[in-house]
Amino acid sequence: MDDSIPVVKGTLDLLVLKALMAGPAHGFEVASWIETHSDGAVTFDDSAIYHALYRMEKRGLVEAEWGVTENNRRARYYRVTRQGRDHLAEESERVLRFARTLATILEVGRETR
Repeated sequence: MDDSIPVVKGTLDLLVLKALMAGPAHGFEVASWIETHSDGAVTFDDSAIYHALYRMEKRGLVEAEWGVTENNRRARYYRVTRQGRDHLAEESERVLRFARTLATILEVGRETR
């Protein structure tokens, strides 16, 4: 049985920004951070991560520069901008509020079973 959790539309950018709050990283490191911190329940195709990073770079949420990985390969390292930190804070609160509301609604009537 597949124990992965489907990602709600619009949350990939938040997860990527959250991963980058730990420090600059390239796409594979971002994907690994998300997988590790979700205990393997949330995984992405690498291309989805890179598309999100490019999209967020165009929006000014992240900045990138070329660097060298520990395997001596060139990679783009991304970091969160001030605008990205503000976006993460605002959207995180909105998503958490939605999750709490959804949980409240789904709990209605469960205690009577």
